[in-house]
Amino acid sequence: MTVTRPPRRRLRRALASALPVPVIGLVLLVTSGNLLLPLRQVVTIEAKMASKRDFFQDPEVERLLMKHGFRVHITNMGSREIAKQDYEGYDVVFPSGQPAADLISRERARANRPVLLYRPFVSPIVLATYRDYAEVLTAEGVAERLPGSGGPPMYYTLDMRKFLDLAHGKRKGVQRASKGGYRWDEIDPEHKDYVRNGNKILAQTSDICEANSAGTYLGLVAFVEHGNDAPDSEAEAERLARKIKPLLVEQGLPSSERAETYLSPDGQSIAPISVIYEHQFLAHQIRHEAAKGTTDDERVLLYPSTRFVTEPQLVALTGDGARLGELVSKDPELQQRAMELGFRARNATSSSTSEELTRFLTERQIPVPTTSADDTRAVLPSLPLLEKMIEIVGDCPDRTGSR
Repeated sequence: MTVTRPPRRRLRRALASALPVPVIGLVLLVTSGNLLLPLRQVVTIEAKMASKRDFFQDPEVERLLMKHGFRVHITNMGSREIAKQDYEGYDVVFPSGQPAADLISRERARANRPVLLYRPFVSPIVLATYRDYAEVLTAEGVAERLPGSGGPPMYYTLDMRKFLDLAHGKRKGVQRASKGGYRWDEIDPEHKDYVRNGNKILAQTSDICEANSAGTYLGLVAFVEHGNDAPDSEAEAERLARKIKPLLVEQGLPSSERAETYLSPDGQSIAPISVIYEHQFLAHQIRHEAAKGTTDDERVLLYPSTRFVTEPQLVALTGDGARLGELVSKDPELQQRAMELGFRARNATSSSTSEELTRFLTERQIPVPTTSADDTRAVLPSLPLLEKMIEIVGDCPDRTGSR
């Protein structure tokens, strides 16, 4: 006698109608083969993060963290807001730069609750612009093309002194008679057909009261305006802050996310130059090359001749937070993924940044950013003085009581 076997799908349906729910789940695990996977307790990490949330919200990073038993729930806010607001009940906070991390560390030290700091990767502050504007600045002698691997240049060096002179109304050493700084459509008639923008020649930042990138750029401008030196007294810092305030607040849209605006289709008409992080630009180019087989040649970077490399620090407030910090700093797969997202991953065995990013970009025929050894390394004011300058320039509300 021939026995007819029901198809597997019909068998599952029959079992489902006859078995309780827990057993149904077991049957499905067996038939799918997932029962062979190890069962792991998943720890949810509560985190406050600024721009480095780009890393933790990446689907591949989320998968790798889950493999190690971590899920990260992120509360998004600016770096300075992270330091100024209450962070009780959180496992980690991840401001985008050292000043905010120092604020948190000092506060915890006063309460005899020390923290652990991790530096998994770095990302320089850059000025993101569009090719037409970079070429206008090059023709003006304010920017200089950096050597690349064929094709139109993607990276330029920006002379910060000359750039700020344009904002002050000084061009090629000559102060203009009319009051105010230059606008884009005033300085280079040869490019007027391409740069029809009456905006002032300024770099736009995120909210100075909240974002590390804005506070760092403020520090860069202050350093250049103070003769390549940081102010060392409160009176000096206050006077300098009031002098440079017009260079940082006469730009509009202070609270918007600069990278999102810069990468949007209308970004060029909104903000010719935006202060962002290098990894945000490189991540865009990596995605563009993967999707279209070529780089986005309309968007380019200006590297300030006076530069400051940001040191984002993951601040672990609990034991689980410390475990996460160790993992993202040392796990090879997570470090590899950080590089694929445009970060300069730190070498796990030294304090230097990895050369893997250079190899990764070269393999995809994406130009590798290089900076000149002659660039001036900026020094930020001391933490109390920088805080005072940020408050003056940004007219920041006092939130010290919100902790």
